[in-house]
Amino acid sequence: MTSPAGPPGGGGASGQKRLKLLAVTACPTGIAHTYMAAEKLQQAAERLGVDMKVETQGSIGAENQLSDNDVREADGIIIAADTEVDRDRFVGKRVLSTGVADGIHKPEELIRRVQSAPVQEGTVAAAGAGAGGKERSLAYKALMNGVSYMIPFVVVGGLLIAIALALGGHATAEGYATTPGTFWDHVFQIGVLGFTLMIPILSGYIAYAIGDRPALVPGMIGGFIANTGALYGSKSGAGFIGAIVTGFLAGYLVLWIKKVKVPKVVQPIMPIIVIPIVATTALGLFFIYVIGKPISWLFESLTGWLSGMTGTSAILLGALLGLMIAFDMGGPVNKTAFLFGTGLIASGNYAVMGMCAAAIPVMPLGQGLATLLRRKLYSEQERDTGMAALFMGTFGISEGAIPFAAARPAIVIPANMLGGAVAGAIAGVAGVGDHVPHGGPIVAALGAISGVGWFLIAIAAGTVVTALTTNALIDLKGRRRGGAPAVATGAPEPVPAGVAADAAAAVQAAPVAGAAVAAATAVAEGRPEVLSGYLTARTVKTELAADDKEAAIREMAELLAVTGHVRDVDELVRVALAREAQGTTGLGESIAIPHAKTDAVSRPTVGFARSSEGIEWGALDGTKARLIFMISVPEAAAGDEHLRILALLSRKLMDQGFRARLQSAPDERAILDVLREIR
Repeated sequence: MTSPAGPPGGGGASGQKRLKLLAVTACPTGIAHTYMAAEKLQQAAERLGVDMKVETQGSIGAENQLSDNDVREADGIIIAADTEVDRDRFVGKRVLSTGVADGIHKPEELIRRVQSAPVQEGTVAAAGAGAGGKERSLAYKALMNGVSYMIPFVVVGGLLIAIALALGGHATAEGYATTPGTFWDHVFQIGVLGFTLMIPILSGYIAYAIGDRPALVPGMIGGFIANTGALYGSKSGAGFIGAIVTGFLAGYLVLWIKKVKVPKVVQPIMPIIVIPIVATTALGLFFIYVIGKPISWLFESLTGWLSGMTGTSAILLGALLGLMIAFDMGGPVNKTAFLFGTGLIASGNYAVMGMCAAAIPVMPLGQGLATLLRRKLYSEQERDTGMAALFMGTFGISEGAIPFAAARPAIVIPANMLGGAVAGAIAGVAGVGDHVPHGGPIVAALGAISGVGWFLIAIAAGTVVTALTTNALIDLKGRRRGGAPAVATGAPEPVPAGVAADAAAAVQAAPVAGAAVAAATAVAEGRPEVLSGYLTARTVKTELAADDKEAAIREMAELLAVTGHVRDVDELVRVALAREAQGTTGLGESIAIPHAKTDAVSRPTVGFARSSEGIEWGALDGTKARLIFMISVPEAAAGDEHLRILALLSRKLMDQGFRARLQSAPDERAILDVLREIR
């Protein structure tokens, strides 16, 4: 370029050395956005006269990996990722970290900005999710990291406790318990250990996601301190809410310590000795002397306040106790209400414990029921956790709802509290009594409840309220984000897979027959298959009838069923919608690529359809989806060929001319000819 205002790469005419940049792209699923960002960055670099190499960290692993020589010769590195990317290899280079969406929508801006980006220093934690504006994303990913590691401890501990109580438990003055020293008592104690570890694990892995390995020890010890009220003069620990607090404190404290410049001789021991010891000590003392005192004061104040309310309206007291029981599930507020009810049993007042006992199982039962009522709103792991929560709720183990509350606190905690208040109020007004300090249907089965009928009604009502409220709030959150609602109004009723396939085949028989002839002709003429034969003439549709996302996914699933490779259309739709609930597959540029991995299909199958009006898909750039590909693969699909094909598809769709040809192709045969450009 000869103009002095030319692109960053400078001009070949002036003899200026071309700028050499590297980039790393990654998204949480490691599929479409990863490759779209890579393609956009490479296109922008070519326009600006810049040499660029892009490493993609996708579901099939890192491709086009950056070598030491690449890094040594680079003038700067762009990290466009919504996942963690190791930056240690880029020390001494200018590094610009941002989200993958910026790589897609602002590639030229990133190329300009990286030239003035700060130089990477020292040993750092993995980075990604952008800088500044992506801090919320980092916090969310850290929270989800902690929850994912905590769930097995909740499930194993809770189920062992429930089994031990069911087969070897009995009512005592201290609650429902096992006989010390027996086999079932040992099983019970193993379960208690699982629950004991649950809180430190949550805290530790939140910290780990933020500050890497040096943050794990302070995070776990901080979580243990938070859950041990005796260390700061409280009868109850801070529970899972305290663990979330200590996890974030530990993670960000470690990040701050890492920024401190130390002599080179000290650097090797920083991550294994200095940082863990300093962070653990500082966090532990801070919680004991600063955070712990208010928790102890809260416990004592709530106890005194409840004592003054024993003569008030039963319905009001029941609602308040239900709210408290449901708030933090083992934390100081929950324990205050529980111990208040327990203390009154000795004086012959069983009604207060009856209110608590009705509210105790509502949270796990409600969250478990929510996953059954609206399965597509939840991931497979959440649905499995929901089944375990139902079992735990039956035995009065409220901690079964903690994974849901930790993952979606702003949704789940209010829903739990509303359901708990309903259960407590009904039990209060009905005069339900509980003679042992325990809750849940198991207590009624053992004969410790007076007014069993109303007790079960109270639990059922609270459970239903919690489940419906949780799902309604998840739906509302989805609508506010601009995506399609989880259940679209006017969506077709589910039909059996065979009926759907037959109906789709009947409706499309004529055009499919013509397209099949065209496909056979193409093969005879030596024209290549489209996407290794996964996409055929039978899975192409020039115009969708659907006008919302859920209906479009169902219509696409029925289109794929025509091939005979879809065993269950409804299951394919459910899995695809569950994937949408985790994050939109609307990629921007009027493109959507919904996808599902499920044994509802017998082999990888891809479909393509257009929508002239466009369908709202929640894309980051606000565009409606007009070019829609649906990809379905079986769980046991051999190899990663489908992911490679998706990578090719994502890259090619960044070509504006390709998209225009695909949009204007007059019929199925012309569409297939355009799609054959994908290599």
